[in-house]
Amino acid sequence: MGQTVALVLGSGGARGYAHIGVIEEVVRRGYRIECVAGCSMGAVIGGLFAAGKLDEYRDWVRGLDYLDVLKLLDFGFGSLGAIRGERVFGRIGDMLGDVQIEDLPIAFTAVATDLVNQQEIWFQQGSLQQAMRASAAIPSLFAPVHQGDRVLVDGGLLNPLPIVPVVSAHCDLIIAVNLNSLHTNGYRLPVIERPAPIRQQWEQWLESFRLRNWLAGRESDVEIRPEALEHFPDALPAAPLDKAKTKGVVRESREDDANAGPGSLLELVNMSFEAMQASLTQYKIAGYPPDLVIDIPKRLCRFFEFYRAPELIELGRQVASDRLDRFERDGH
Repeated sequence: MGQTVALVLGSGGARGYAHIGVIEEVVRRGYRIECVAGCSMGAVIGGLFAAGKLDEYRDWVRGLDYLDVLKLLDFGFGSLGAIRGERVFGRIGDMLGDVQIEDLPIAFTAVATDLVNQQEIWFQQGSLQQAMRASAAIPSLFAPVHQGDRVLVDGGLLNPLPIVPVVSAHCDLIIAVNLNSLHTNGYRLPVIERPAPIRQQWEQWLESFRLRNWLAGRESDVEIRPEALEHFPDALPAAPLDKAKTKGVVRESREDDANAGPGSLLELVNMSFEAMQASLTQYKIAGYPPDLVIDIPKRLCRFFEFYRAPELIELGRQVASDRLDRFERDGH
């Protein structure tokens, strides 16, 4: 039997797709994941894994291109978030069904932040979907979740890498996945060949799909349809792809693209949020050092690039493989 693992999955927006590759590599090597704690996208991926639905989710997100992601955005004008999140989490809910955390085959904790009482909230029982939704309520992007007198938002506001919830599990190893590493360590986002229809949509719409100015002038919720695309000027963060293509292969962003300054108010807020998370993560690691930290470079992907699942899943697999090789070679 392989060693037992308590897995900690951090927050980091679209980079959370890398958690999928990490999990697949950990399982492939024979480790047994018996406990998961997650925050934001880490809670989403961790919850799906704990419920046995990660493969279905992976197959879904791998097929999403930039246009597909935009169609999932249900803009919440007049609400406390740019996006209500009902479409995205409705799709996740369809995968999960009515699952309670206490009924999962492995221990699971989702971490959210209660703004009213200014404290962490650990979801270890109750609705799995609601826990994931609260943990992933990124301020300014997704509307918060109201639960009694609580106003719940992204757990990364206070604890972007929730190590403490897994300590009591007494597994052989605690492995933490940090999505906010400032060091690239020589990694680049993998080159993934996409199906022709997806490539064609990217080439047609990628540089014109900017929503920032368009959103500023709207007063009602919008159903995004292909025939309405001409009305979308400047953007939610533009998809910064390298324009060089070889034999129809879409290449990865240059690192400079992901290091560019904010292009909208939404990006400014979230870059500030990420800077805070990166600092908090180091304090969490220092306070409760895991046996192994797998660092995913934040500079390779912007926070909002949710259409880049194939590349990020493969990046997570590569980084996990390299880090586990060193870990096992050193005799741990």
